[in-house]
Amino acid sequence: MILNEHYTLSNGMEIPKLGLGTWKIDDSDVAQTVREAIKVGYRHIDTAQAYENERGVGEGILTSSVKRDELFITSKVAAEIKSYDEAVASIDQSLEKLGLEFIDLMLIHCPQPWNEFGSDNRYFEENREVWRALEEAYEAGKLRAIGVSNFQQVDLENILSVCNVKPMANQILANITHTPLDLIQYTQEKGILVEAYSPLAHGDLLQNEKVAEIADKYGVSVAQLSVRFDLQLGLLPLPKTVTPKHLRTNTEVNFMISEEDMNYLKKM
Repeated sequence: MILNEHYTLSNGMEIPKLGLGTWKIDDSDVAQTVREAIKVGYRHIDTAQAYENERGVGEGILTSSVKRDELFITSKVAAEIKSYDEAVASIDQSLEKLGLEFIDLMLIHCPQPWNEFGSDNRYFEENREVWRALEEAYEAGKLRAIGVSNFQQVDLENILSVCNVKPMANQILANITHTPLDLIQYTQEKGILVEAYSPLAHGDLLQNEKVAEIADKYGVSVAQLSVRFDLQLGLLPLPKTVTPKHLRTNTEVNFMISEEDMNYLKKM
């Protein structure tokens, strides 16, 4: 069962192969969703400062039936934070909001502030300063693993050229119809785990008739096909749902997509 399987990060730490994404789940609702997910068997919960629901995620964790040390919690330093001092403060704020003594994985949410996403300014020097704050928090035991999100190859190269601790994960948009194979290959060759957010392409894949045809061929839902697709690329998918039924069915991916169908899906 996928919920019992793990990847191993470069520091030897295990991370569950499937996680629950919590983007756009309101702080007042997310605790219940987290508790339901943990009841189903999820052990990996992904949040971020920008989601403004860390407090609720922490409540869900601390009021669940599972011990904290059996769970893997990810959060992210906000994309707009681009200085060492701000990053240090934000890590402590995340710990306080979550109500946790440590965070299992902390990421830089984006190499650029969101209002400059995709611009020519890659904020190289600023990201190195934020990374320094993550390294120090990692060495202090506040963070058990550190990484990045939405980083392109040039952004990764910037960190790798100066870091004392190598990024352990890069969380990117990766799904059927959006599969950045070159970036995935480069990242994996560097020993960095690739996590895939929005494996359902923000829900757009549910309306894709060609994807639905392939899902029908395997007797599964589009969501299940999408999760399996990312897993077969060696990625860690983070599907988001608040529906108890979908929390369970998203984990029922004990099938294999054929090589022919994988090649077709990769090119969509």
